[in-house]
Amino acid sequence: MPKFITIGYGDREGYDRTPTAIRDAAHAHDAALQKNGVLMGIAGTPVQVRNPEAARVETMNGPFMSSSLPVAGFAIIEAADLAEAIDMVSRTPCAVAHGVVEVWPLEQP
Repeated sequence: MPKFITIGYGDREGYDRTPTAIRDAAHAHDAALQKNGVLMGIAGTPVQVRNPEAARVETMNGPFMSSSLPVAGFAIIEAADLAEAIDMVSRTPCAVAHGVVEVWPLEQP
């Protein structure tokens, strides 16, 4: 079955202005996804890693890319196709609380 990487973006302001019942339903949806095998987690602090010409490892704390909303979390999901993956994430907290979720197909050779 195809796999997808999801990246959820959202901030406290958007979360707080979303009605509690909608937030609760979104968290219940996340719990159901996890119970069904979705690997999901909250985003920690990133570290950039470079190794120019395999000569020396360089690291820098913080994200490489910036966004108007902070990264809130990640998931690896399995779905029959992109449409099903979109449906799965459309009811998650970031999607319903004024954030956004990116869905990236994981292409495996």
